[in-house]
Order: sequence, then structure tokens, then C-alpha cells
Amino acid sequence: LIQSGAIFHTTTDSEVIAFHVARERVHSKTVEEAVLKTARKLKGGYALVIMSPRKLIGVRDPLGLKPLCLGKRDNTYVLASESCALTSVGAEFIRDIEPGEMVTISKNGIESNKELSSGKHAHCVFEYIYFARPDSHIDGVSVYGSRIKAGRFLAMDSPVEADIVTGVPESGNAAALGYSLESGIPYGTA
Repeated sequence: LIQSGAIFHTTTDSEVIAFHVARERVHSKTVEEAVLKTARKLKGGYALVIMSPRKLIGVRDPLGLKPLCLGKRDNTYVLASESCALTSVGAEFIRDIEPGEMVTISKNGIESNKELSSGKHAHCVFEYIYFARPDSHIDGVSVYGSRIKAGRFLAMDSPVEADIVTGVPESGNAAALGYSLESGIPYGTA
């Protein structure tokens, strides 16, 4: 991109994606077409929220590695990477954006395009272990509940003799509690 004249002001991947969308927009009939052309170039996990003067667009990577959900507050739709963000602004959770789905929200309502969908699904384990807040749900799965289960499975797989189980960092507290529940070793904070 730099060799073809792009000038970047940051080192973020978001700026690279925005540049691709802007470049594609010049040769596309709609912003949605530009976003789809850009998304086809991307490899890996992403959840994008893009605004144009009259549209709000959300697109999730074809495997669903990164979460994205739709909510509604009064007459306004909201897109967020975590369901807990909807709660924070008083919005109601409507649904998860599906892997490979692009939604466009405009004065005409919500339109869905699933042409990026691969039919295969995968999740970034770090969303459940570390990134997401425990009060979030990703694709219908409670982050807190998944951390408890992970701790239980760890206790079954890797038993130890110890005086206390604690989570480090704090995002590990639910897994530590699950380990404690399964192993019988007391849970505590450190």
C-alpha cells in the first residue's frame, strides 16, 4: 500500500483496513460493495463496525473468530464486540452477527449479506479465557460459564496438591473457581 502511495499515520491494522475500504469505495457502487471487496482480502479474525453518512455496517470474519453482536435501544440499533457493552448503554441484545455475515443498518432497516460465510466456524479461545468480560455471551455461550468449565477440565486433566487456588490475572478468577470446585482445594484471592 505504501509503495502505491498510501500514507499511514498509525501502526494499527484498522487504518490499513480503512485505507482498503476507501480505495475500493472509489470503484464500487455502494459502501457495502467496498467493504465486501476489502473483507475478501483480509485473512484472520476481525469484527468491523463501519459508518458512512447514512449507514452503519458490521462485518464479522468468515470463521467467526472475533465476536460481533447487534442490539437495540429505543429506535436505535447498536453494534458491539461484546454483549456486555449493550447492557452498559441500556440496549437490548438482539442477536450475534454470524460468521461471515455483513449487516447494514440504514433508514430502510437491517439488511444481511452472508456471501463471506465459509460454512466453517472457529473461535478465538482468548476471547473466552482473557479478552471478553465475564458478563458477556459470545455466540450464545456465557464467558463466565466457559471459564468455570475450563477450570473444572483443568482440574480433571492436571490435578495438584495445593493449599489454595487463585486466578492470575483477574480474568482467571472464574477458571480458578472452577478448578477449586472440581478439585476441592479452597478458592481464594491473592
